[in-house]
Amino acid sequence: MEEIVFSQYTIDFARIALEYCVLVEKTKGSDKKTFVDNMTKVLPLLYLKASILPGINTNYESDLGIKVDEILYTQLKNNLSELLGDDDLYLETFHPDIKLSDSPVAVSVSEDLADIYQDLGNFIAIFKNGQKETMNDSLLLCIENFKKYWGQRLVNALRALHFVKYKSDIE
Repeated sequence: MEEIVFSQYTIDFARIALEYCVLVEKTKGSDKKTFVDNMTKVLPLLYLKASILPGINTNYESDLGIKVDEILYTQLKNNLSELLGDDDLYLETFHPDIKLSDSPVAVSVSEDLADIYQDLGNFIAIFKNGQKETMNDSLLLCIENFKKYWGQRLVNALRALHFVKYKSDIE
């Protein structure tokens, strides 16, 4: 049986994850229209590739460590926020606090994208070391976080970016 970490599904996911990370890292000095266009193309692919990854049964309990630290996270989030400007905030309908609130909850695309980057950046950094056990555990953690957290962030950010991309047509 083929190892899941070396399967075509995993390789495809890793390739798209890397492409996403590169796009996020290169926001400084980017053109907003081009960035939004690229994101509205890569985010659906990322969601698709993450959602079709096969299940992983083995956990080697590797010490994965954190590759994307708070400093890098904050820098990327700020770069994204600066690039998106007034289009950074959107109203969130799936936020847990919405049930308790009398007013809408605003969240930022830049935070969503930085959160996704944090998981994918950690995954890519560990995955490229080529050690089967850490690759496996990194993929397992990434899949779990996709299901629990960043998958929803991805679709929310995509919804907001779709609006930004086509708002002149809508208005």
